[in-house]
Amino acid sequence: MGTELWMVVAVAAGLGLLVALAGLWMMGRLRTKSIGVMLAVVVVVAVAATLAGVVAIIMKMIIEGPVKDFVLSVVAVGGLVGLGVAFVLAKRVVRESRRLVDAVRDMPFVAPQGLPAELQTIANTLEEAYARERALEGARRELVAWVSHDLRTPLAGMRAMAEALEDGVVSDPATVARYHRQIKLEVERLSAMVDDLFELSRIHAGALRLSRARIGLADLVADTLAGAEPLARAKGVMLTAEAAETVPVEADAGALGRALGNLVVNAIRHTPSDRTVVLRAGVDEGMACLSVTDCCGGIPDDDLPRVFEVAFRGEAARTPTADGGAGLGLAIAQGIVEAHNGVIGVVNDGPGCRFEIRLPLVSG
Repeated sequence: MGTELWMVVAVAAGLGLLVALAGLWMMGRLRTKSIGVMLAVVVVVAVAATLAGVVAIIMKMIIEGPVKDFVLSVVAVGGLVGLGVAFVLAKRVVRESRRLVDAVRDMPFVAPQGLPAELQTIANTLEEAYARERALEGARRELVAWVSHDLRTPLAGMRAMAEALEDGVVSDPATVARYHRQIKLEVERLSAMVDDLFELSRIHAGALRLSRARIGLADLVADTLAGAEPLARAKGVMLTAEAAETVPVEADAGALGRALGNLVVNAIRHTPSDRTVVLRAGVDEGMACLSVTDCCGGIPDDDLPRVFEVAFRGEAARTPTADGGAGLGLAIAQGIVEAHNGVIGVVNDGPGCRFEIRLPLVSG
C-alpha cells in the first residue's frame, strides 16, 4: 500500500507540474490580455491539476466502478463552479478597472471610491500625484510670470539708458558715468538671477551633484561671515557669529555655504540699519544646527508656510528693489539642505525670525 501511495503521489506531482508549466506558458502569452482571461487560466490550471491526480489514482485501479464516476463528476462540478466564480470576479475587476480608467481621463482627477483594495491604493496615489503635478505646474507658471516681470523692469531701464547714451541725449560726464554704473549694476543683477534660475532648475531636476567631505560648521560660518560682511556694512547691519569649535558634518562645502549665504543675505536685506544678524552653529538634539537670526520684525503666521516657495517675497508687489533678488534664494537653500538629507525651517523669534538648518552629525 505504501509503494502504491508513493507511486500515485509521484505521478500526480509530475502531471501537476506539467499542467502548471503549461499554465505559466499560457499566462505569459496572454499577459497583455484581460484580467478575466488570466483568472480563467488560473482556474483551468487548478482543475486540470486535480484531474491529473484523479487520473493517476484511476490508473492504479484504486478507484473503480461507480465511485470513479462520482469522483470525476465532483471534480467536473468543482471546476465549473471555479470557472463561474472566476468569471464573476474577473467581470467585477474589469468593471472597476474601467471605472478607474474613466476617472483618470476626467480632469481634474478624483479617486473613485469603493474599488478593490489594490485598485483603491492606485487611485489614491494617482490623486495625490495629480495634485502635486497641478501644484508644480501652477508654481512653474507663477515663476515664469514673476521672473518675466523681474526681467522686464531692469531691461526696460537699461534700454532707456542705452538709447539716451546712443542718441547723445545725455552728454555730461557725471550722468554718463552714472548711467554706465547703473547698466553694469543691472547686468550683474540679471546675471545673478539667471544663475539662480539655473541652480533651481538643477535642484528640481534632481541633477544637483554634491562633492561631500567632512567639514566643520565653524569654518563654514566664518567663510559665510566674511563673504556677507561688505553687504552688511553697506546696509549698516552688524554681523556676529557664535559657533562651537567642533561640529563635523559630511557635506558639500560650496553648496552648503551657498545655502547659508542665501539665508544671511536674506536676513541682512530685511534687517534695519544698526540692528544685528546672528549666525550660530552647534549641536541640538543630536543634530548639527546652523541658525540665522535677524531683526526683520517677524513674519506673519499665514506666510510662514510659504517662505520657501519659489519666488515668494512676502509682498504682493513684484517690482525689484535695489538690493532685492528674484525671490529664489530661500527655495535654493531648501533644495540644497534637503539634498544633504537635512531639514530647514523658520520661526519667529524675538524682534525678528530665526532660520534653522539641521544636518546629520558625523560620528567619530
